[in-house]
Amino acid sequence: MTRILSLLVLSLTLMLCACDDSKNRLSVLSGPTMGTTWSVKYTGEPEEGVEALKVDIEAALEQVNAEMSTYRQDSVLSGFNQAEAGTVVTLPEDMTRVMKAAFSLSEMTGGAYDVTVGPLVNLWGFGPDPDRFEPPQSEAIEVARSRVGWQSLLLNGRDLLQPGDRYVDLSSIAKGFAVDKVAELLDQQGLSSWLVEVGGELRARGTKPYGKPWRIAVERPIPGVREVEQVVALKDMAVATSGDYRNFFESDGKLYSHTIDPRTGYPVQHKLASVSVLHESAMMADGLATAMTVLGPKEGMAFAKSHELAVFFIVRTDNGVKELSTPAFDAIVEDK
Repeated sequence: MTRILSLLVLSLTLMLCACDDSKNRLSVLSGPTMGTTWSVKYTGEPEEGVEALKVDIEAALEQVNAEMSTYRQDSVLSGFNQAEAGTVVTLPEDMTRVMKAAFSLSEMTGGAYDVTVGPLVNLWGFGPDPDRFEPPQSEAIEVARSRVGWQSLLLNGRDLLQPGDRYVDLSSIAKGFAVDKVAELLDQQGLSSWLVEVGGELRARGTKPYGKPWRIAVERPIPGVREVEQVVALKDMAVATSGDYRNFFESDGKLYSHTIDPRTGYPVQHKLASVSVLHESAMMADGLATAMTVLGPKEGMAFAKSHELAVFFIVRTDNGVKELSTPAFDAIVEDK
């Protein structure tokens, strides 16, 4: 799903030691990717040099985009989505990993997370199709729903069968995977302290210069406003946030969020404004943030507790917003 995620990296001061101490010097690389941006902040020196590291990062991100984008007609994913019924598409290794993770999330959440939700996302104007400013007709929603259902996909090793008219959308998990992919490169280059961000999804290892933690801000869920609701010190973990206040349209006084519940065919209607998930994997944090947004505060909290997930919810009430968090989230925050 196309989503605008609600994370900000708190302002980071570039600190230079009087001597040339690379362990206490913060270096930054950045650039465009996937219709958004990426950035890597790190200390130390990459084993193969800075330029080689940037080339490798850009190549890794381009690979993810070339395989999993629904906006590129020449991507592997678009090829699958356009294939005739009965076509078997052999997926690249990375895309296979992402599909397996998506299937696992779908099964765990009882279909609240479903990568075949693309026809509904597009119908509501939140995909590659043109934006819309009023809800689609109920008949059109039912037609799109008939094309949704992750159980109809058959993955045998790396071979994915197109059962017919299925449209897979990996936007709810691919950016997180891209973060993990870049993180692997940094580890391979011998870097032990870094912060990776791709389109709002983040993962950190070690600390900033002089042992200071990577501090990540969760935004207050107010459209058009950039204020901090919660700050998390991130170490050896990833964080992803999903919210309904950046990507939506309003019709007849009613707000329609970009997060579609694949079980109903309609945008979510509960009071959950934002949810942040901490996880060892950015890919899983990304997918789980979407799943929690679909499940909502009550069902999502029960799910998160039962799976011992670190989740932070911001819920709208008649008196403003209310914060809810799982014991696993509280333990991580208190430990920092």
